Amino acid sequence: MERVAALVRRYVDAGRYPGAVTAVARRDKVELFEACGLADAERGRELRPDTIFRIFSMTKPIVSLGLMQLYEEGRFQLDDPVVKYLPALGRPKVFADGALRDSTREMTVRDVLMHMSGLAASNGKHPVSRLYQDAGLTGMDSDAPLSELPARLADLPLQADPGTRWIYGISTDLVGLLCEVISGLPLDEYLRTRIFDPLGMTDTGFSVPEASISRFAASYRYDHGGFALADDPLTSAYLRPRTFLSGVAGLVSTAGDYLRFARMLAAGGSLDGVRIIGPRTLQFMTMNHLPGGQDLAAVADFGGETKRAGQGFGLGFGVLLDPVVAQTIGSPGEYFWGGAASTAFFVSPADELAVVFLTQLRPSSSYPIRRELRAAVYASLDD
Repeated sequence: MERVAALVRRYVDAGRYPGAVTAVARRDKVELFEACGLADAERGRELRPDTIFRIFSMTKPIVSLGLMQLYEEGRFQLDDPVVKYLPALGRPKVFADGALRDSTREMTVRDVLMHMSGLAASNGKHPVSRLYQDAGLTGMDSDAPLSELPARLADLPLQADPGTRWIYGISTDLVGLLCEVISGLPLDEYLRTRIFDPLGMTDTGFSVPEASISRFAASYRYDHGGFALADDPLTSAYLRPRTFLSGVAGLVSTAGDYLRFARMLAAGGSLDGVRIIGPRTLQFMTMNHLPGGQDLAAVADFGGETKRAGQGFGLGFGVLLDPVVAQTIGSPGEYFWGGAASTAFFVSPADELAVVFLTQLRPSSSYPIRRELRAAVYASLDD
């Protein structure tokens, strides 16, 4: 584990990251939990083990698991059309070759869980993304409630036919809305009662309460090999209750909280005697659901640094298919995801391993820390 800690310290000591927390657990034992560097470089505030971070897209696996809890209860089927629960989303048009045409089929619940709904990214460069931007679809920064999203999407085209292309867009916001509609609870309340409270994830939510502001990290952007302030923790929008509860990127959390979530996954869906999801449901979620068993390199239109050969995608998680093709050490069946501010986690069921890395630097492609961290962690295993 010293090798893992040393890797992260080098990044912090070199001024690449302001600070980071690294946590590794294996077989019910936390092997490493180390915080180093600064949470707020402008004020010289040290990073603590319980520092609160913006986890951005590491929200997606949590919300996806939340929806699959309802699947276990028989509340929906994966091949149900989304329009069954969100009537405003009838069969939309598709933007293709500079023109609009009818889509080949309706999007299903499974499509939105695996980013194959045809929905675009609100921050992308595709013409459909620009239509989103013109329509004011700003995700978690929107003043409109999540419930209004289908009506705002109703007259906008898809980027691709459902089920044909993997597009890292706004699909998981619909996953969150499906949680609300099917359960009858607001997304924040649903996640709190079904996942956060049972796991003891006391610092995870869509905003930072006043009593916890002193533990909230600053957010930074890459700047000529260093970093520059992007979001001041004392004036951040996260200090106010959110109107739009984004399943795409809305949550904040701590390393301790997210490690409990990851350890629950590594243990097959339960932790400390509390069952969150069934082991067979979790196994199903972390299989490769891409058409024909293909990898992301074959079917991804917009995937950022996740557009990798040898990596597939399940229901809310990336999945390592072939370490040789992916050119990264790891165990087949490992599943993972990361966030825009360079955060990451991965779980290896075969190794009973859970790893969480939290920092605050955008974009996440600034450094290859995720691949390097995998190499260091797997190299530390002695069996």
